[in-house]
Amino acid sequence: MTLTIRNVEVEGRPGLDVRIEAGRIAAIGRRLPGQGPDLDGRGGALIPGLCDHHIHLFGLAARADSVALEGVSGPADLAARIAAAVAAKPGGAWVRALGYHEAMAGDLDRVALDHLAPHHRLRVQHQTGSLWMLNSLALESVCGDGDPPGVERGADGQHTGRVWRQDAWLRSRIGAEPPPLAPIGRRLAAFGITTLTDASVTTDADVATRLADARRVGDLPQRLTLMSGGPLETPADGAVAVGPMKVLLDDHALPDFDDFVDRVGRARTWGRPVAVHCVTAGELALSLAVLTAAGARPGDRIEHGGVIPAGAIPQLRDLGLTVVTQSAFIRERGDRYAAEVEAGEQDDLYRCASLRAAGVPVAGSSDAPYASPDPWLGIAAAIDRRSAAGRVLGAAERLAPAEALSLYLDAPDAPGRRPRTVTVGAPADLCLLASPLRDVLASPGRDQVAATLVAGDVIHLAARLG
Repeated sequence: MTLTIRNVEVEGRPGLDVRIEAGRIAAIGRRLPGQGPDLDGRGGALIPGLCDHHIHLFGLAARADSVALEGVSGPADLAARIAAAVAAKPGGAWVRALGYHEAMAGDLDRVALDHLAPHHRLRVQHQTGSLWMLNSLALESVCGDGDPPGVERGADGQHTGRVWRQDAWLRSRIGAEPPPLAPIGRRLAAFGITTLTDASVTTDADVATRLADARRVGDLPQRLTLMSGGPLETPADGAVAVGPMKVLLDDHALPDFDDFVDRVGRARTWGRPVAVHCVTAGELALSLAVLTAAGARPGDRIEHGGVIPAGAIPQLRDLGLTVVTQSAFIRERGDRYAAEVEAGEQDDLYRCASLRAAGVPVAGSSDAPYASPDPWLGIAAAIDRRSAAGRVLGAAERLAPAEALSLYLDAPDAPGRRPRTVTVGAPADLCLLASPLRDVLASPGRDQVAATLVAGDVIHLAARLG
């Protein structure tokens, strides 16, 4: 198919036409001869499609059938949201709630959840994604002999209801079918996203096949790269690509140093870089020590960079590591950070500008469903560093608008290192905006996305262009 997008701004030059042939940009110029259907860009900027460099697709899809707990104001609000959810389901049914934090109603355990849902199987996921909390009926359904180490027991030997990092085990015991991905694909397309990296450590051959099949049938129209905690093969048809090996760290149970080094060694034997989950300063310190000992390689990544002390920045640079961060957490959780993190350490949260100034590559992502999948919220937060209530955290970490957008424009196999551009010969993975780029970046938002294309196919078209 040949498509010509007319009257667009490309790299600051207005009034251009862009012709697409066989999935690539074939020509850029003024008043190109017509060779197929046209799409009127109405003077808007044409930029590379956005890339979310760290997302969890099945988690995001599951969220649609879950109780959202963000913004819970206290124990009464929590109880009301759970009560509304259980009232809509028959007794004994599973109820899933996402986004809990102790600031909402303190620590939750089996007994506390029994009071909230005595007749339903309730599971509540912590905001970090590291912990599930189950009530008694839920525990009876999944637990038995030989429970994995992450299933916590108290001093009396009884289950506490807290289950650490056992998503795959829980799925296998619950036996639920994965949620549909087509609504997620459409939603992400409306944001201008053309490329995704699923960062789930639990991805195995079965999950990879499900995701590849979603790509093949068009439920996920975006190009897709997969991380995993173990071996993974690229399918023969290239429906998905295999990315870094994920190393998941938890501050409360950090791995043995030599075991961590061995994990990095396994990634090397598979020809893969590593992507290390680092939210705390302790996790980052261990990761830097291990990668110094094991030897860092091009493509190695620090995921999140939730807390990066200033003294760690030179080591990140010297090791050649990329930081894949989520500025949207400043917007969505910044008010809690302002209350809980000491003022002297708030500059360490989700750094951007200081890393780039030191020569550390930085890329943007959502970590959805743990934050909004809307990249424009992350772009806005990288620019102003404001919380939902307007507090500024780490003002020195602000980026210029064009720099904030660039966090989402790199190639998925080289985040922070290889920007994609609208040039002849490039894949036609594009985002058409409703206005010139300067106007869009003055007030970034998803409403500015007019059309999204992957390999020249229109996967989203705003109503105003339809």
